[in-house]
Amino acid sequence: MNTPLDLDACAQEPIRIPGGVQPHGVLLALAPADLSVLQASANVSSLLTLKPGVAKAERLEDFVGGDHLARDLKDWLAREEGAFLRTCDMGGRVLQVLGHRNSQGAILEFENPPASERETFEALYPLLRGFMDDIAPTDDVNLIANSAARLARELTGFNRVMIYRFDPDWNGVVIAEDGDGVLPSYLDLRFPASDIPAQARELYRLNRLRLIPDANYTPVPLEPVMSPTDGRPLDLSFAALRSVSPIHLQYMRNMGTLASMSISILVDGRLWGLISCHSAEPLRVNAQVRAVCDFLGQIISLQIGARERAAFAAERIELKRTETRLLAELARADNYRNGLIEHPADWLGMAGASGAAVIAEGEIKVVGATPPIEHLSRLAAWLHNHKVDEVFASDNLAEHWPDGEMLADTAAGILAISISQIHASYIVWFRPEVLRTVTWGGDPRKGDVGTPLQPLSPRASFERWKEQVRLRSNPWREAEIETARDFRNAVISFVLKRAEEKAELTEALQRTNKELESFSYSVSHDLRAPFRHIVGFSELLGEREKSLDEKSRHYLDSIKDAALSAGRLVDDLLNFSHMGRTSLNLTRVDMDKLVREVRHSLEPDAEGRAIEWDIQRLPPAWGDGAMLRQVLANLLDNAIKYTRDAQPAKITITGEERARDTLYRVADNGVGFDMAYVDKLFGVFQRLHRVEDFEGTGIGLALSKRVIDRHAGDIFAEGTPGGGAAFTFVLPKR
Repeated sequence: MNTPLDLDACAQEPIRIPGGVQPHGVLLALAPADLSVLQASANVSSLLTLKPGVAKAERLEDFVGGDHLARDLKDWLAREEGAFLRTCDMGGRVLQVLGHRNSQGAILEFENPPASERETFEALYPLLRGFMDDIAPTDDVNLIANSAARLARELTGFNRVMIYRFDPDWNGVVIAEDGDGVLPSYLDLRFPASDIPAQARELYRLNRLRLIPDANYTPVPLEPVMSPTDGRPLDLSFAALRSVSPIHLQYMRNMGTLASMSISILVDGRLWGLISCHSAEPLRVNAQVRAVCDFLGQIISLQIGARERAAFAAERIELKRTETRLLAELARADNYRNGLIEHPADWLGMAGASGAAVIAEGEIKVVGATPPIEHLSRLAAWLHNHKVDEVFASDNLAEHWPDGEMLADTAAGILAISISQIHASYIVWFRPEVLRTVTWGGDPRKGDVGTPLQPLSPRASFERWKEQVRLRSNPWREAEIETARDFRNAVISFVLKRAEEKAELTEALQRTNKELESFSYSVSHDLRAPFRHIVGFSELLGEREKSLDEKSRHYLDSIKDAALSAGRLVDDLLNFSHMGRTSLNLTRVDMDKLVREVRHSLEPDAEGRAIEWDIQRLPPAWGDGAMLRQVLANLLDNAIKYTRDAQPAKITITGEERARDTLYRVADNGVGFDMAYVDKLFGVFQRLHRVEDFEGTGIGLALSKRVIDRHAGDIFAEGTPGGGAAFTFVLPKR
């Protein structure tokens, strides 16, 4: 009768504490202090014999041959060595004894080894030496794996030995195999991660070797069930006799194997793969051969680790050259974004990408094959929302971001580094989709869905099952990810350095501006009196000397006009410097009232002119009333001045209240200007028209811009030659 099996429960099974052992051996749990028996497997009498007159084993010495074993065991416990391995005569029966320790006691396992001529070190050493000679010249991991598979099968006598490698998703692929033809070949087949759940993988990492001599065994329970030391089930993580999950046993039978042995391959402490041995019939492997196989696993682990580290180092050096070359170019560029764009080959080559983008400071720049700009903005927002603040790498973007599916032709895989912890700023590399066919050892989906009449069981089919893989790029190698991480740190340092330089420059400019303002204020203030004296004495001279001829009077008037013009220029310079020194007095400003007052003050300039005013109702502003009055005065004065030849002149003043700011606009139908020179309008002493045609000092618009800048607003101009001009300024709300 089949026992119902729950596949999902397999991943949560208490595989470390199964409560029983496999029947080909006997297990004792002893107290380290006096070697008293704490727990024993129920089959203890099958291998161990009590001394005459002893009814129940209280201590290890109560068993025949236990005295000698106890002495060795005490020495081992005193030296605190890792593992215990002895061959002992236990009452005329030669047994192999394995021992290890945990917090619940000293765990001893007794096995009656099968007879073999290859139990001696002298017989096994030449095989290991030949293996080392075979793999010494090669850096090819697959060749090393093939040699290991041949040696493992020769040592153990299994029908098939596979070298099984895990991918980043914990699916396994058979990279090497050696067999005698009794069992089918699984070479190059993949097996899903669900075949070996996470907790089983962790146990493989901790306990490097596991043997199941007969998949049809009946577990032997421990007596008592709970450990007397802590009242919990005995932890058998490191026990060779540990009973395994019934689901795994069913899996073996479905595969057509009745015996198996697994040897872990660990690279830098991580489970890299397994040496997986299978037999069509029950098969026992003695402890000495298992110890040699464990040693073989460690040799392979070291060899593979060394070669992978060497390959990683070589790739890192090559990528580092590219990174260093690119960073040197960035240091010479005006900013890192332009530096990346100007050197696309190194930018792409640093990660082996087909496209790349930098998304920062409100702009996106790309090279190579990339998704459309609008998708890049959304990708950056997604990365930012998912707290990607260092490095993100995936060869299947669609698995993480649903919108990634539509970008597979250019961005099936991405490698992204964050260059800001505040903003959604990233440098991203892209790889396109690579369609490929993967052959699985059976359907990778889980077993059949159970019913009351048909219980759940592991998948029964291991026939080749092909799947076309979509939405995946070539995977990002660890060296590429580490190079991207280093590059991120370098770019951030570069940005911070430039920010510090900019801050120092800003501070220096601020000091210089203050000095210039102080200088211009002092000079302007001191020049006012001399120019007034020139004007005054010119007028007095003209009144006193009645006999001057017409030409002399023209010279005198020219002197007075020049002095008046210079005086106005000095006054404007004084106002300009004053605007930078005066603190803002921010309040609610009635702009309708302000326009009326400014227009009234300018009436003398508009006297006798045909001017059509169109002044709409203006929303209130938040600012310094006196300074904003100066802005309106400059803009309206210009409008009146530059519409002198228009018949009639038209001046329009409008306003618009928006969500975060308020906009004001002064437009006219005057002479206008060429937009090619718009950047000059707001500079000091910058004029687009001759002073002979239109009087002025060239400071008014610069003064207006300074006021708006101090309000954290913006001012800009639009115009066409002969088509009028419009000046717009925007003030933020309170």
